[in-house]
Amino acid sequence: MSQLVLSLFPGIGLLDMAFEEAGFCVVRGPDLLWGGDVRNFHPPAGRFDGVIGGPPCKCWSPLANVVRAVHGPEAVAPDLIPEFIRIVEAAAPQWFIMENVNGAPVPEPQGYGVAPAIVKDVWVGGATNRERRFTFGLAGAVPKWQIETLALHSANPKPTVTTNSGGRRKVAVLEANGRQRGNQGHADHARLQSRPVEDQAADQGVPADFVALLKEHGAFTSKALRIGIGNGVPLPMGRAVAAAVKLAMGLQAEGIAA
Repeated sequence: MSQLVLSLFPGIGLLDMAFEEAGFCVVRGPDLLWGGDVRNFHPPAGRFDGVIGGPPCKCWSPLANVVRAVHGPEAVAPDLIPEFIRIVEAAAPQWFIMENVNGAPVPEPQGYGVAPAIVKDVWVGGATNRERRFTFGLAGAVPKWQIETLALHSANPKPTVTTNSGGRRKVAVLEANGRQRGNQGHADHARLQSRPVEDQAADQGVPADFVALLKEHGAFTSKALRIGIGNGVPLPMGRAVAAAVKLAMGLQAEGIAA
């Protein structure tokens, strides 16, 4: 029997895809993308072996204070890490993985030992410089785990994929007097808005047929696809984390024994 994993804040499902590839059976919880609200979700206790997910990180990003100062505190998305902790405590799984930015609080559900780890996409075979912290929690003990990284990786990775343009800005052009021409490289309106969503997905390690199927289904606008892909965990990063969890939990290399 495969280990049953509850995915919180699944979004478009990139972290889920990595764990499914590793042999876990993933059940997705409610998400705003699908019209659900995690704050109204109450999981059954003792049904899930693990819980995975990445609560929205906007309130912990470096730009959050700027947004608060300019637009007010209500302009920043609410902190949902407490909801992640609440659900872990209610579901009482053997282990959990929470993904977020480095500046976010480390989750510490009651009864769990935790071990955070920082990883960059390019360190584990990905194309971008996206950096995230993954916190591994284990019931009753501090887990021992290690995310395997490459001995050598690109010294010039691609920019982190974002929800609008994939992280690429226009190249600045200087006048003869040394002043910058126009607004290249500054605000969001200077980003390359026309970058194909397929290119963004490729940088995230997402298979081309995955995007093609979503487009064919017609459930997502182009903007929604960009948001889903930009907010997701790069697939190489998710695979490395899933492999580290399997190794730490002593699960079989092929398939997963309960």
